[in-house]
Amino acid sequence: MISAPSAVVRRATEADVAAITGLIYELAEYEKARHECTVTPEQITAALFEPAPAVFAHVVEVPTADGPQVVGTAVWFRNFSTWDGVHGIYLEDLYVTPEHRGAGYGKALLATLAAECVDNGYTRLAWSVLNWNTPSIGFYESLGAVAQDEWTTYRLSGAPLAALASHAPR
Repeated sequence: MISAPSAVVRRATEADVAAITGLIYELAEYEKARHECTVTPEQITAALFEPAPAVFAHVVEVPTADGPQVVGTAVWFRNFSTWDGVHGIYLEDLYVTPEHRGAGYGKALLATLAAECVDNGYTRLAWSVLNWNTPSIGFYESLGAVAQDEWTTYRLSGAPLAALASHAPR
């Protein structure tokens, strides 16, 4: 557990699922892709808390008059570098609510994931950012993160994914 100013960064628990789901929808709205976000709390619960989870999350919790409130999350999974021969972390989502930005909570979440890497002998922490998201790009670069401009991300989904799958040997 890492403490940021007046906050605690900790591993998510099942009690955090509703908050994490809500933050994912807020992030989708921020990224102008709310129409693509269909995740349910049940899916988040299954992904994070099944017997052998492949997805993990940390949350930022701040004290309020009504008790602790989750105001940020980092959802991540382990990846693997064939070149290094060890795991790393891929940060799928990092989100802090707008009213809590600038308080060090995003940095605390990233520091927690960096510590997870170092503690487990992982060699890298990676993520993607939308090209137009200049506030986040500036923040990441201020931490020493380096853009991987030589790589272009591709995605197959929906009908093209199904079409390609139909050609798989069975």
